[in-house]
Formats: sequence, structure tokens, C-alpha cells
Amino acid sequence: MSNTHVHVAVVGAGYAGVMATNRLLSEHPEVAVTVVNPRAVFVERTRLHQHAAATGSATHNLTDLLHPRAELRVGTAERIDDGAVLLADGSVLTCDAVVYAVGSGPARVEVPGGERVHSVSDFESASALHTAIEALPHGAAVTVVGGGFTGIETVTELATAHPGHRYTLVGDPGPDLPDRTRRYLRRTLTGFGIDILTGVTVTEIDDAGVRFDDGTEAPSHLTVWAGGFSVPDLARRSGLDVDDSGRLRVDAALRSTNRADVIGVGDAITIAQRPYVRMSCQAAIPLGVHGAATVWDVVQGREPEPLSLGFVAQCISLGRGRAALQFTTSADTPRAAAVRGRSATLAKEGILRGTIWTMRRQARGHTPFVPAGPALDTAGVR
Repeated sequence: MSNTHVHVAVVGAGYAGVMATNRLLSEHPEVAVTVVNPRAVFVERTRLHQHAAATGSATHNLTDLLHPRAELRVGTAERIDDGAVLLADGSVLTCDAVVYAVGSGPARVEVPGGERVHSVSDFESASALHTAIEALPHGAAVTVVGGGFTGIETVTELATAHPGHRYTLVGDPGPDLPDRTRRYLRRTLTGFGIDILTGVTVTEIDDAGVRFDDGTEAPSHLTVWAGGFSVPDLARRSGLDVDDSGRLRVDAALRSTNRADVIGVGDAITIAQRPYVRMSCQAAIPLGVHGAATVWDVVQGREPEPLSLGFVAQCISLGRGRAALQFTTSADTPRAAAVRGRSATLAKEGILRGTIWTMRRQARGHTPFVPAGPALDTAGVR
């Protein structure tokens, strides 16, 4: 006979959902967890640009990363009710608490022709981009819209894997980074032969290319949109408090502001008094760990502790051979110090592999070593 007396439903199995699941099961034998996820693989979001370019894999068998006691339900949640999650197949999952870890997906491109664009914001989109770029004729024009980390990583990865095409990045690469890092990014981009367009906004996309608000246009056989993300509308459909973008509103302990038994972790939440938390595994992992602690306190009738979250660095890959590792304050503001070039590539690869190693260790009931302060993407747990 099972000795479990608390059942938790975790909706979503990204970095935050997996860590919340594993921490709950490794620390509390009284807890049973059912994980609801649309696929049976874990998607390593930080490698989706590699998946699109066919320079690396972005998936792992989800059962290898989940605690052995976790029950995986491959499916989607339609609604979260009091004490239950309703699934798309009509089944009802009763539970004492819900971990809302639905993550994020492609941005809504609200310009004419926006349905033509590709993305690397989820596995299916990155797979479609891979198919599309493989089908392009030699010398095709490829445009990546967005000068943030996603846009930079995507255009350099594609240029590495498919050097026969003409690439344009629309956006200012790394505008908030220190001057030395910005110059390094620009120098590397132009070294790949990538044109950089700044000071313009996309107004239309069609078969001929991309048009801008200054009346100019650029030819584009394939356009990639890397200008932000969107979140699922599950929280809104469930009557939970959300912000204008649909993110679940949570308090400082990660509880939904109108349903204390729903605990939000990962990309699809907005935290009271802390409206901006960078979407990253560096944030998702400690959010998942803290969410697990909050779940246990909630089901025990205790007041949970507020979240403590700090950052150390921002990592940007630039193809397979170069990268920038920009150190930050705990509030995620860039410092002057940075590592650039091959050393940064090795550091970032170590961080990504270490993240998966940490998750596997947690799945087997081991609590990974955590430094005194916030660590890189592999930790940050305090």
C-alpha cells in the first residue's frame, strides 16, 4: 500500500517543472507527483538554435531526468480547477496542489505576413526552421529579426552551419552590454559576413522579403523572428490572476495571487515586486526548487519563505567556436568583467552540460553542491 498522502500535479516539464518535481519527490516520500507534458522528451531550450542548424541535439528522454517515482502523463492541460487539472483527453487529475510550469513559446508576430516567419522558441518551431533552411538554394537571403541573445545565437549558428547563404540581423546586438562586449559581438557577426540593420522596425513580410518603417526593404527567402516570446493562456482560461501578457501573477513565495494552491515557476509567471526575471535556465532551476519548497509549506498549512534569486552571468554563443560570458550583478545588471572567445565557448558548454547533470543528480535523490552565493546556470539555488 502506498504511504503517499499528498498529490501534486506539475503542468509542464521544462527546467523549472522538472526541478520542482524532483525536489518534491527526493525530499518528501509522502508526496506523489504527476507530470503533465505534451511530449515524452525534455527540450533543452538553450540548444534549440543548434537543433535548427543541425549542429547539436536539444532533447533528452524525459524519464531519464525525472525522479523514478514521478508519473508522466503525455498530454495537455485544458483548465485548472479547485483540486483538479482537466486534461485535453477528457480525464481529470485530482490533486492537492498544482505547479504551474507551462513555459513560453513563439512570439505573436503582429505585422502583415507574420505567419510566414520561423522561430526557435520551441522544439516544433526549431524543427520547422531546420527543414526550411535545408531546402534553401545556395546563396539564399536569410533574415533574423531581433538583436537579443536569441537572435544573435540563431544567426551565428545558422551562418556556421550554412555559410553559403546571405544573413542579415535586424536589431542592435546586445544594447545593454558593456562597450567591449558589444564591440566583440559586432566584430564576430561581421566576421561571419552577417549584415546588421539597426534603427528600423519590421512593418511587413512577404515572399519578396522584409519591409521596414523607414521605407526600405531587404530581400529574404527565409525570415526568423527572435523578438520575444508568448505564454500559453491556460492561467487565463482557468480564472487565475494574469498580467496583460497572460503570465500568472504570483506573490513573493510563488503562490498564485488568487489561488494559494497553485504555485507558479519558470517563464510563464510574473512575481510581485519583481516584474522582470530573465527567461533562462539560470532562473528556472532555482524557481523550480523554491516552488517545491512552497508547495510543501502550503500543503502543510505553513507560511512559505519568499523567493531569493540571484544571477551571476549572461552567456551568448556565437556559432560553435566563439562565445561571450558576461558577468553580472545578482540583479542581472552587466558588470565590466567578461570572458570572450574560445574560453567562453568552453565555459558555456560546461554550464549547459552541468545543468543536465544537476537535473539527473536531483532525479536520483542527490542534492547537488550549491555555492554560498548564486551560481551560473547550473545552480543559483539558495
